[in-house]
Amino acid sequence: MYVVYCSLTCMIPETSFTSEFFAYVRFLNRYFLSRLFYFYNNFEKLKDLIVAILVVKRGKYSQSFLNTSFFLLVSAALIGGPAIAESNPFIAEYFNQSDQSQAVLETDVYSLPIDTTVSQKPRDGVIEYEVKGGDTLVSIGKKFDVSAESIQWATNLQSATIKPGQKVKIPPVTGIVHKVNSGESIYSIAKRYTTDAQKIANWPFNDFADTDTFALTVGQTLYVPDGVPPQEKPRIIRGRAPTIAAGSPGSGSFIWPTSGSISQSPIWYHMAVDISNRSLPPVIAADTGTVTYAGCIKGGYGCHVRINHANGYETLYAHMSQLYVSQGQGISRGVAVGKLGSTGRSTGPHLHFEVRSGGKLLNPLGFLK
Repeated sequence: MYVVYCSLTCMIPETSFTSEFFAYVRFLNRYFLSRLFYFYNNFEKLKDLIVAILVVKRGKYSQSFLNTSFFLLVSAALIGGPAIAESNPFIAEYFNQSDQSQAVLETDVYSLPIDTTVSQKPRDGVIEYEVKGGDTLVSIGKKFDVSAESIQWATNLQSATIKPGQKVKIPPVTGIVHKVNSGESIYSIAKRYTTDAQKIANWPFNDFADTDTFALTVGQTLYVPDGVPPQEKPRIIRGRAPTIAAGSPGSGSFIWPTSGSISQSPIWYHMAVDISNRSLPPVIAADTGTVTYAGCIKGGYGCHVRINHANGYETLYAHMSQLYVSQGQGISRGVAVGKLGSTGRSTGPHLHFEVRSGGKLLNPLGFLK
């Protein structure tokens, strides 16, 4: 018996701990893989069921889904927006800038809503007015800040006599309302109506097919400020354009910035003085100060200089052909800052001169005359 028992024991293989451990790991691996596949199959079945329901009910819940999403988006912006703005140095720096006039100057001035000292509401087109008892062309003109002749020309009246109930046309500016014909340009129209082409370009509600060449469209309505019909020339008495000399002192603290003749005086839509001179003389600083901008842009002011006089006033010199100063440079009164020219929104050589205070445009003639 003892011999038999020993032989049977020797025939049974001995199992080690290592082999048992690896067998257990393999079992766990197979188990978890089977559970994972089971979960995946059930998830796919549930997803297919949801998709089938949405397809059948398509459009029924879309509005609720969109409304909920929009509400969550707005709520996130309101709650997280201020925190993001405060913690982002780039956004904070943008909103905390104290001087944004530099960026304003580098855009097209004729598209900017610049605040001026004049509170008159601008009109961009012709309006009709019904004459009331006691009205005259002169009184109507004063009411709408245009000349009596302009109303007469726009309405095609043969005389200045009007009567109650009659309707007259009120142009937005003193001058002519002209319908453009084939082959016409602002230069030929200005010559026909005895005015300056720059005044036509300065009127903010005149449209051009090409803002660089001031091209016109046949049939468009063009407003000609200070224009006079050819047949009406003998009725209008016009004085010579005021001529000034550079360096002459004004009634204020500024001197005249260049020599030439005043081609356009300040008006609500052009609160500046234009000084024309085809000999292209130098442009000088109207007073001592620091150059805060000196450069050229396409359109608008063209090549221009802005000077801060450290007394609450700033002056601007536009449309120059050459610049003699640079930004940050200190400059004395009477020193040349550039050369008169016709860059930017300009129809001929002239200087566009502005005076500003606190961001508002002031009448330059109040400081120069």
